[in-house]
Amino acid sequence: MNEGMENLKESEDMLLLLEQHKKEIWEWKRKESKWLEDRVLLDGTKKLVNKLSEESQARVKQLDESLANALEINENHQRYNGKLQRRVTELEEDNKRLSKQIEDYLNKFREAGL
Repeated sequence: MNEGMENLKESEDMLLLLEQHKKEIWEWKRKESKWLEDRVLLDGTKKLVNKLSEESQARVKQLDESLANALEINENHQRYNGKLQRRVTELEEDNKRLSKQIEDYLNKFREAGL
C-alpha cells in the first residue's frame, strides 16, 4: 500500500507541477504578447517621428530658401533706393540752382524796369 500511496503522491505532485508550469507558460505568453504589442507601438511611433522629422527638415529648408530670396530682394531694393536717394538729392540741388537763376533773372528784369 505504501507503494500505491507513493505513486499517488508522485502523480499529484506531477499534476501540481504541470499546472504550475502551465500557469508560468501562460504568464510568459501574456508578457510576450504585451512586449510584441509595445514593439509594434514603438515601431509605429518611430516611423511617425522620422516622418515628422523629415517633413520638418524639408520645411526648414524651404523657409531658408525663402529667407535667402527675401534677403536678396531686400539688398536689391536697398541698392535701388540708394540710387533713387542720390537722384533726388541731385534734383533738389538742381531745383535750388534753377530757383536761384530765376530769382536772379527776376531781379535783373525789375532793375531794368520790366
